[in-house]
Amino acid sequence: MALLVSTEEGNLLWDCIALLDAATVDIVKALGGVKAIAISHPHYYSTMIEWSRTFDAPIYIHIKDREWVEQVRPDAVAAHFRFWEGDQQALFGGVSLWHLGGHFAGAQIAHWKHGANGKGALFVGDIIQINPGCQTVGVMRSYPCLIPLSAGVVQRIQAKLACVPPYETAYGAWWYAVMKGARGKIEYSLDRYLKWLNIDDPEVA
Repeated sequence: MALLVSTEEGNLLWDCIALLDAATVDIVKALGGVKAIAISHPHYYSTMIEWSRTFDAPIYIHIKDREWVEQVRPDAVAAHFRFWEGDQQALFGGVSLWHLGGHFAGAQIAHWKHGANGKGALFVGDIIQINPGCQTVGVMRSYPCLIPLSAGVVQRIQAKLACVPPYETAYGAWWYAVMKGARGKIEYSLDRYLKWLNIDDPEVA
């Protein structure tokens, strides 16, 4: 699912949908167009270059996923991309990108400090998967193959999330995935995940 984050300094297209037809272009232009594109991980790359060309918008991707850009879109022109390094990248309008890793080496989320009526919003795709019911989350290397992350990787994600500014609402990868009171629920879910990773006895209930 793609989201258009409308800030006072322009719109960010978060993640990307494959369909880009004339009707979609007209709708997005009527909403103010796209100033920049940021994509959580390679599963959303598809038509990112077409979106970028249509709206003359750079694409922000963490440097650790650059190899996937070259594999998925070998026709990519470097000028379309802004590969960034480190843990955090400021954009505009109170939006910043945060590198978490886990699902992919360069997996990133976005934070908008003015979102949720000024309480802060987090855009997580399925880097942090909001579960049905929106009370808990999960994190995995592969969802189709059910490959979990290790305790060490989850702890690293926790440490990075602790540095993210306040947020009240998190938006996930699916239409239902809007989590209120998100920070506490995400922290609880990751603690629970680690607890079960560290239990050796399969009979423990």
